[in-house]
Amino acid sequence: MRVRFHLPNFAEHFRFNLVFMAMLKNCPQYFREGVEIASFYGAFPPSIWNGGRTIGGTCDEAFIKNVIKTINSQGIPLRFTFTNPMLTEEHLHDPFCNMVMRLADNGLNEAIVNSPLLEDYIRRTYPNYKLTSSTCKRITDPNMTAKELEKDYHIVVLDYDLNNNWEVLEKLPHKEKIEILANACCDPHCKLRAEHYKLIGEQMIAYNKHLKEHPDKPFDMNDYSARNVGTVIKCGCRERTLFETQKLSTHVSPDDIWNKYVPMGFEQFKLEGRTASYMYLVECYMFYMVKPEFRDEARMMFYYNLEQNGIVRIDG
Repeated sequence: MRVRFHLPNFAEHFRFNLVFMAMLKNCPQYFREGVEIASFYGAFPPSIWNGGRTIGGTCDEAFIKNVIKTINSQGIPLRFTFTNPMLTEEHLHDPFCNMVMRLADNGLNEAIVNSPLLEDYIRRTYPNYKLTSSTCKRITDPNMTAKELEKDYHIVVLDYDLNNNWEVLEKLPHKEKIEILANACCDPHCKLRAEHYKLIGEQMIAYNKHLKEHPDKPFDMNDYSARNVGTVIKCGCRERTLFETQKLSTHVSPDDIWNKYVPMGFEQFKLEGRTASYMYLVECYMFYMVKPEFRDEARMMFYYNLEQNGIVRIDG
C-alpha cells in the first residue's frame, strides 16, 4: 500500500518540513500504513510563473541550491507551482524562473502547469521535468477529466468539487495518477475561483515589476488589485481552520483515504497550506498522516523538535 502525500511550501516551510521528514524516517510507528512524501510543492519567490497563491519576498541562488540539494538527496522531488494563467510570451524568458528550472533540472523535479503557453515552453526547453495538470484549470466535467487523464501528464490534480462524487470517481481511468486535494478550504462550487486564480496571476506579474522598479518600497497586493484590476476578492476561505474545512462537502477525511480512496486505486493526496501558519500545518500533518492513538505524542515530539531547531518558540 502506498499513500503518497504532496506537502506545501518547500521554500518558506523548508526547515519545518525537514523536521517532519526526520520524524517520518525515525518514528515510523507513529504513522498510518503506507505514508510517503511524494513531493514538496511551491515556488521560490518571486517566481512570476507562480500561481494559485500569491507569494512575496525574494530568495537568492545559494538558498535555492541548498533547498534543491537537501530535499532531492532524500529522493523527494520539488514540484513547482507554475500555474499563473496570465502569462504572455515575454514572461517565458523570465531570468529568475529559468534559473530555477536550470538548477533543478536533474530528472527528479517536477512542475505543475495551467497555462498552455508555459506548458509548451517547459516541454520544449526542459523536457526532463514531469508535468502535473493543475486543479487551477477548473475541469469539473467528468468526461473532460477523463480526457485530461489520457494526456501526457505524470499527475492530474482533480478539481475538488468532484472529491466525494463516488459515481464519477469509480469511472475515472488511471486512478494512480489522480491527485486528490484532501483539505480544500475554498467554498464548494465557488463561482469566483477561476477569477481568483487570474487575479493572483496578475498580482504576481505586478509584484515582479514592482521589485524591478521600486526594490526598496513595500508592495500592497490588495491595494494593487483595487487600483489596477478593479476588484479585491475577500471570501475568508483561507482563514478556515482544519476543523472548519471538515464541514465542507469537498473534505476528504483520513479514514476515507484509507478505507475508500486507496482501495479504489487512488494513491496521490495533496495537503494545501502554502500560506498557512505552522500551527495549522502541525495539526494538518497529525490529522492526515499519524495514527489517531499517537497524535498527542507525535504532536508533542514535533513541536519539541521544531523548538529545538529554532523554528517555533513554545515556552513564551
